[in-house]
Amino acid sequence: MHAPMKYVEKGLSIAANGVWQVFSVANKIRQNPSFTPRWSDKPLLKSYEKTKPPLGWPRQTDSLCPTCVREARQEILDGKKDVSVLLNEKVGEIKATIREKDGKIVMEKDCPVHGHFEDVMAIDTAFFKHLEEVFPGRDIRAHNDSKLHNHGSSTVLHGRGSVLTVDLTNRCNMMCDPCFMDANQVGFVHELSWEDIKQVLDNAITIKPRRQMSVQFSGGEPTMSPFFLDAVRYARKVGYNSVQAATNGIEFAKSPEFAKAAAEAGLRYAYLQFDGIGNAANSHRRVGNLFDVKLRAIENLHDAGVDIVPVITIVNGVNNEQVGRVIEFALDNPKRINFLSFQPVSFTGRDEEITPERRAAQRYTLSHLAHDVKKQTGIGEPTRDWFPISFMSTFTDWADVVHGPDREWGQLTCGCHPNCGIGMAVMIDKETKEAVPVTAFLKADQLAKDVAKVNDAARGRFLSVTGMALALMRNYDPFKAPTHFRIADLMKKFDKTFGATGKDYGKVSGDRTMADIERRRSDRWNFLFIAGMWFQDLFNYDFRRTEMCIIPYATQQGEISFCAYNTGIGWRNIIEKMHMTATLTKWYEEHGRHEIFAGGKEVNLSSKEHSLVLNAEAVAKGKQTDLDELGIAKNAREEKLAARKKQPTPEETRHNQEMERLYRKEVLKEHAEPVLQIQGLGGAKKKQDVAEVVHKDVV
Repeated sequence: MHAPMKYVEKGLSIAANGVWQVFSVANKIRQNPSFTPRWSDKPLLKSYEKTKPPLGWPRQTDSLCPTCVREARQEILDGKKDVSVLLNEKVGEIKATIREKDGKIVMEKDCPVHGHFEDVMAIDTAFFKHLEEVFPGRDIRAHNDSKLHNHGSSTVLHGRGSVLTVDLTNRCNMMCDPCFMDANQVGFVHELSWEDIKQVLDNAITIKPRRQMSVQFSGGEPTMSPFFLDAVRYARKVGYNSVQAATNGIEFAKSPEFAKAAAEAGLRYAYLQFDGIGNAANSHRRVGNLFDVKLRAIENLHDAGVDIVPVITIVNGVNNEQVGRVIEFALDNPKRINFLSFQPVSFTGRDEEITPERRAAQRYTLSHLAHDVKKQTGIGEPTRDWFPISFMSTFTDWADVVHGPDREWGQLTCGCHPNCGIGMAVMIDKETKEAVPVTAFLKADQLAKDVAKVNDAARGRFLSVTGMALALMRNYDPFKAPTHFRIADLMKKFDKTFGATGKDYGKVSGDRTMADIERRRSDRWNFLFIAGMWFQDLFNYDFRRTEMCIIPYATQQGEISFCAYNTGIGWRNIIEKMHMTATLTKWYEEHGRHEIFAGGKEVNLSSKEHSLVLNAEAVAKGKQTDLDELGIAKNAREEKLAARKKQPTPEETRHNQEMERLYRKEVLKEHAEPVLQIQGLGGAKKKQDVAEVVHKDVV
């Protein structure tokens, strides 16, 4: 039985629809031109002025040959070729076709040297089509950026970005799989100096459109940098109001004082590595009590005023069954968690030379995520409740119009390719824990079209806010909303997010206090955003995605697309080698060895106590065994061990050599006996043994 207020709100929705019809007609008359804000040298784009990359299928795009890329990169690292070839030549590039095959969307490509490559992009064609159809178009083209965006085919061309990633160090206090940067394994240290840190942050704000970015300090493990707190402090000083750390949480778990110091320096978000519920679900990270570490980190960070974003790297067959359990964890703890970031595995770093068998078994796409969420939680219809994260740019465009031309920064805008990232919003009642997808009671697709019309009219703050209010009311269904949710709560949520009316919900600027944080947290309604971000690897690489990147890396060689840096031609490997701080041996001599938690080693915690709600059954579950049952390695380390076991015995080697000799003599009629390089094989064995000793020593 619906409460009387629901019927009143339904009446308001019907009335708003009638008023909207009049408003919309009037809005088309003599629309205002777009203004050019202070943060851009180009005017805001009307919805019909936005461009789009080629979408749909079949379509052709520019991609890379995985083998050509690795060979070319190695030549640069070995000094045989200059890095300038990446600016002037299309190194490793081949054409790729995106098409439907056996009910899936696949990418196929052929290298004239290394043959055919194929990988899955989506297991649901309707879902893939939906994401591309609702994509609103690219953001303002980047300008005033020639010094920082100059990376050949990998150059970022569009948009203002949303997260600037700064790797403070390649050192890490873990040794886990997967790891897209191969931390602790490259034989040298690459760590930004204080001058480097200030320089990349200063450079970032010179690009236009000037970006109200989140700055995310990463690594390695960023808390290992001696400049971590200073970097957070400086980022807030120069104007970035959303400073983040991508962290495994160990240092925050060990020390509440460190968490407090980070918060006082200006840390707003901790993007916390979080692969599942329970220590067994995290065991592939090779730390004995890693889940206990996560819980303590959440406790300490939240108490200090830092918001937590669990980041779940999903590997099919390793932890995909954790999707529902992690979402349940967020639903059970709505006062602590308001954002989840699922990241389907990218086969790069330690996994770049993955076997086709393991790649096929472990591949996980955004469409897998949408279906797993529905299957494991019962929440969310894939084509109704999931949208590309770039879908939100229509609403940030509206905020840019409302805030006017004198704003110093543009709104944070996620204008990436629709194949890059997706999201679903869930409204949670913190008191009753009732949860409903926002798009179950708000017609998102139509709302975005309505708001785009408001933006195109460019009428200024009052009429733009009025237009948004009417659009929200007419697309709202009170009978499908949570029991105690009201349309006024919906209006408040939008205002709180975009700061349209100027009402104070608690400051988010650099001078915010704990009182501001508590005020924002006091909202009864938790707008939980469940995101999926799928980074590319060499097997599904698409340059149309790279050039629209919204999460570039700030480096000594400019700002480089996330995927071009970590995968692609591999700018990370090249830049870190170019700007190497010291060899590992030299670093150890000067600084000593840092502690690494691996091989099941536990982190020494002063306490395991926490106030989080846990599902005891989920915590007690054992690790996922799908791949064990199939006889497939779970990570690069296991794959290498398996390969060694498959090496022939000395007897098999001698037999094979004898067969080769007879074949050459009797079939090919060759009379010279082949030279058996026994010494070379022995030398290789010794080098392998040494490598294993060094690896064990590092761990």
